[in-house]
Order: sequence, then C-alpha cells, then structure tokens
Amino acid sequence: MTALTSVDVDRTAALDAAAAAGRTDDAFLARFDEQFPRLHDLFARLYGERRDGQEQLAQTIAEASVSWNARPLELKVRDARRAADPDWFQSERMLGGVCYVDRYAGNLAGIRDQIPYFRELGLTYLHLMPLFDTPEGDNDGGYAVSSYRRVNPSLGTMAQLADLAADLRTAGISLVLDFIFNHTSNEHEWARAAVAGDPAFADFYLIFDDREMPDAYERTTREIFPDDHAGSFVQLDDGRWIWSTFYHYQWDLNYANPAVFRAMAGEMLFLANQGVEVLRMDAVAFIWKKLGTACESLPEAHLLLQAFNALLAMAAPGMMFKSEAIVHPDEVVTYISPGECELSYNPLQMALTWEALATRDGRLLQDALEHRHALPEGTAWVNYVRGHDDIGWTFADEDAAKLGIDGYAHRQFLNRFYTGRFEGTFARGVAFQENPATGDARVTGTTASLAGVEAGAVGGEDRVVLAHALALSTGGIPLLYLGDEVAQLNDYSYTDDPVRRGDSRWVHRGNRPRDQYARRDDPSSPAGRVFRRLRKLIAVRQSTPEFAGNALIGFRTPHASVVGFQRVGAQAQGPATRVLVLANVGDAAVEIDPLTLSGFERAATDLVRSSAIDLDDGLSLPAHSFVWLRVTPLS
Repeated sequence: MTALTSVDVDRTAALDAAAAAGRTDDAFLARFDEQFPRLHDLFARLYGERRDGQEQLAQTIAEASVSWNARPLELKVRDARRAADPDWFQSERMLGGVCYVDRYAGNLAGIRDQIPYFRELGLTYLHLMPLFDTPEGDNDGGYAVSSYRRVNPSLGTMAQLADLAADLRTAGISLVLDFIFNHTSNEHEWARAAVAGDPAFADFYLIFDDREMPDAYERTTREIFPDDHAGSFVQLDDGRWIWSTFYHYQWDLNYANPAVFRAMAGEMLFLANQGVEVLRMDAVAFIWKKLGTACESLPEAHLLLQAFNALLAMAAPGMMFKSEAIVHPDEVVTYISPGECELSYNPLQMALTWEALATRDGRLLQDALEHRHALPEGTAWVNYVRGHDDIGWTFADEDAAKLGIDGYAHRQFLNRFYTGRFEGTFARGVAFQENPATGDARVTGTTASLAGVEAGAVGGEDRVVLAHALALSTGGIPLLYLGDEVAQLNDYSYTDDPVRRGDSRWVHRGNRPRDQYARRDDPSSPAGRVFRRLRKLIAVRQSTPEFAGNALIGFRTPHASVVGFQRVGAQAQGPATRVLVLANVGDAAVEIDPLTLSGFERAATDLVRSSAIDLDDGLSLPAHSFVWLRVTPLS
C-alpha cells in the first residue's frame, strides 16, 4: 500500500485502476480530468498520512467509472439537461412534498398510484422518508439502515423504486431520498463484521475495549438522545464500547478510515443509478470525530462532503445534495455551496415562523430574513413549515439579545406554549426528548395541531395558511409535509404501540388522512378550506417569476407583528417589478400607511385575489393574514 503522493502520480494510479475495472468513455474521462485535482487535494487533506491513501483513492475512482458505465441512458440524458440548466431548482415552479411511504400510501405501489394527485397539487420534488431495510421493531423511523441496496420488504423492492423514479420523472417530479451516512444500524453487514473481528471492517466503526477513550471523548461531546443512553457510546454484549451518537442501535461510521469513504461512495452512486436526483445528507454535522472537540461541524466534515460532491460530479452529475444540519445558524450556512451541498433545509426560518406565531411578534423572523437568508449563487434553501422530526428552537441567542430576549428563557416559553402548558395557548403539541435536569426539550405536532385547528382556536386555519405562505414566498424550494395541506391533526394512537410510544414524533407521523383528502373540495370542512387556499397559493407562486431564486430584500413597517420582504426574481433585468410580501402574525388587524408604501408606484396588484389596489389608500392587514403584491419601485 502507498500513501498519497503527487497529483500526477496518483492520477495515473487512479486511471490504471479504472481501466482494469472496465472501459472508460470520453465523457467520464473529461469529468475525471476536471474533478480529480479537487478530489485528490481533499483526499490528501483527509488521508494524506495513511499508507492506504493512494490505493483507496484509486479504487474509489474505479468504482465511479464502473458506476458511470452502468448508469442508464435515460439518466445520462437527464445529466446533460441538468448541466444545460444548472439553476433548474431555482424555478418558481418548484414545490416539494415529503411523506413516509407506509404511512402515506402503504408501499411503493401505493405511492405510484398517488402520482396523479401529486400532479394536481403541483409537486416537482418528492422526498420519500427512509425506505431501506432496517431492523424489526424500533429503527428510528427508518434511520437505522441495515442495507442501502435493499428496500424494506414491506414497502417493495429496489426494482420498484427505480420504476417509481422513472414514473415520477415522466410526471416532472424529482425523487429525493435520505442518505443516512453518519451511521448504520447494528444489523448492517459491516457492523456485524466489525464486531466479529473481520479485519476488513475492524476500523469501520469506533470500538474500544474499555472506557478510557470513550471517557476522553465524552468530556467534550454532548448527549443527543438522553432518554436512550448517556454520552456518545453504548456498550456491546462483550463489554466493549462503540460510538453511538443517536439511538443505541445506530453505530457511527469511522470516516478517518478511507475505506469507509469508498464504501459509502459506492452506496451513494448505486442510489444515483436508481434514479434518485437529490440525496438528503443526514446528520452532516456529526460525521467526523476528533478527540478534544464537540465532534460536531468539524472542518473535516466539510472536506468529506466536498469529496463526495466531486465524485458525484464524475459519475452522476445530475444528482445533488441537500444538507440536514440542525445546528447554530452560523454553522448551517457553512454546508451550503455548489461544491458541497447545493440545497439545505432552512431550520431557522421554520423555527422562527412558529416563534412569531406564538409571540405575535415578527421581529426575530424579520431579522433572520434580512441577515441570515442570503446564500451563495447556485444554491437554495428548502423552506418548510414542519418536517418528520421535532422542532428545535435553533435561533441564535445573540440575535435574540439584540431585541432584549433571553434565549434560554425564551426557549422554555416556546416549549411550554407549544405543548399546551402556557395559559391561553392555541397549540396542541407534545414534548420530545425532554430533559428534566436541563429543561431542554423539543416540540412535535402537525401543522394544524400546532396552529390551533385541533383546539378550535380562533385563527387556526389562518395560521396554517400564513405559515405556508411564508415558506412559499421566501425563495428556494418550498416543502409540504403531505397531509398538512388538508389540515391533518395529531395522531395520539402511537402511545398504544409498544415500539413507538417512547418517541413522541410519531404523533405527527399519522397515516394518510383519507377522510380529509376525500373532503379536500368541501368548503364546509377545515380540510377543504385549507386545501383550497393552499392550492391557490401554489398556483400563484408557480405563475409568478419574481418568486424564482433565493434572494430577497427586507421591507420594514412600523408594526412589530408584520414581517415584510420583497422578491425580485432570479432573472430580473432593468426596472423589473417586484413582489412585496407582508404578513401579519398578530391577533389584531394593522393598517399599513401610504407613507410606508411610498417607494412604489401607486398602482399595485394583489396576486392572490387578482385585484388592483391603490397604495395611496394604504393597506389593511387582518390578523393572521398576508398579501403578495406586485409592485413597481419608483425610478
């Protein structure tokens, strides 16, 4: 085995390995020439001192070449189209949906049957929650993966998944899957081999004979799931200790071993060839471990993502990454770039939307939109109202302090408010991973239950629509948790399930509410009213060029309850029109005076109501309402 040397020497070794594995066509070689210097530099920084560095790099390139040769022609054509339109995901027509296969449709065949509805709704992006083979019983909702190449048999087969991806492409919908690459389940074949002492897998996980090293690491790491186990390690049956950041059956991979990088790259490229267009990179902040640190968001985590990105550019250039980093806002944005993750969840906007609805004060959200929304060119946020996971209050304490808000106390208030423990609350949420010692907790619940529909509170449906109106108008890709568009409520039956009762997130992962979908055209029902209003907003967004792209310009009013911003569109040229968005999160109507609106021509258009308005008359915003106004700035 040989350590990494010069880029030219290692390039030759990589090409030799690729040639030995099969033919290398001109298209792959061209991308290899473009990407290899970047990948070599990243490998040198990650693995430059290891004796097997060159060998693992060469074998990684060989596997990439084999994967490209096996890539279906239809996907190569899609690669070319994506290259010709690299900003395809910036379109105002983008709309995402997310669901669990079994909860929403039973199995993959059921998802296929829902494609006509997805088209009715306007989806262009469908994220299917983890669907790989997992252990029986508790498996963290699919996030404990036993095989990345087998679909859970209860859902279907990998061949069915590939066929579904093709049908979705025909319908204009991109398939998105989770890539759980920080850890595997304890039943994965790699995990079994590592525990059994197979030398090929001995270094795939961090396993120690005694507590000396675990204790050393845990001096600086934090507990993520304290209800499951203390610290970062769990004990094996034979007395040894293995790194397990999350649940005890999820064992962290050791990326300090380049063989782990190569192995996971192979799984990633396999999924790309099934027709997956976006991979949600799960738990990106935790993928590198270093003694004496928190083992979160280390520089090497970024180098790993960049290396995966470079490899993808060689062998599956039409696929991209979406970052999942629920960390401090300053850390979230560090994962977002064309060379790392082109897309990212926007947990700050999600959390602050709920914060604004609880406080009836939009100032924290306003500041975030003005100061923390901007992203590099060629990237975009994925904006969501709620997801499969819990709501954590990830705002920056320093941002709150500027408004005289104590971050710790404010999080305590929000937890009480959204779990029904605050007098007068409209919310019906449930606490998740509540730590009595620290007072820390997160919140679970469907959008309708958190917004007040379950409680029958005044303005509940309006809050549901308002929250989605913000996600639909701030830029990037708006993402619906399917079921929310028909005002799905919490499902408390999870407490009757011995496997799920300990995980309150199942309260908002209920089965597809068939009765509510059947009433989506019934204006006398909450399902019908919410669906009609959201479908209207989606249609307006998809016909409004100003909503393309990610950039926005803040717009302040004298009212603390009003969040305001302008959208100019990704392709705006010259004295283009803008869309002015004003959202009132308060319980009382506000009047926007003409002076506040004096920077625009007097004639404006209300896009949602398709009506002309005169800005000289000012503007009235009822409680929990919003407007999307097409305006023309004064020259």
